[in-house]
Amino acid sequence: MKLYQLFQTCSGVTTDSRHCPEGSLFMALKGESFDGNAFAAQALNDGCAYAVIDEPRYAVEGDSRYILVEDSLDALQQLAHYHRRQMGTKVIGITGTNGKTTTKELMATVLSQSYNVIYTLGNLNNHIGVPLTLLRLTKAHDFAIIEMGANHPGEINTLATIADPDYG
Repeated sequence: MKLYQLFQTCSGVTTDSRHCPEGSLFMALKGESFDGNAFAAQALNDGCAYAVIDEPRYAVEGDSRYILVEDSLDALQQLAHYHRRQMGTKVIGITGTNGKTTTKELMATVLSQSYNVIYTLGNLNNHIGVPLTLLRLTKAHDFAIIEMGANHPGEINTLATIADPDYG
């Protein structure tokens, strides 16, 4: 997976062109009122090593820092799933109607007493937050506690496919 090889050379992943840590991988996502592709050049100028885009018109010819994919969100999710499998970390999935964030925080507190634990920050438990959490995994982590929330039918299935939890 070419994108994974590039990811491994980067300092991290960002989807926000206003926050571009030096050497990071910028994933140009689209929302209801924005198109991350339009900010790819800015992200590269501000320190990102690469920009993953899904609109060819935003690439600068001859600049290999632009990585063109069919769908940036899909690429982010596939990258996260692949990375999760490479790390070998035990993943605990947390879902439900109420209490997900509290349960995640309690589990992280308890497990952190004996293990190196990574967990979903705040309630970033959607189709973007889950992949971003998984992409923070390192081989040093013993457990990843992934909170998964839904705002439409079928979303938990998608998130569970990305996170591929061992427990939960």
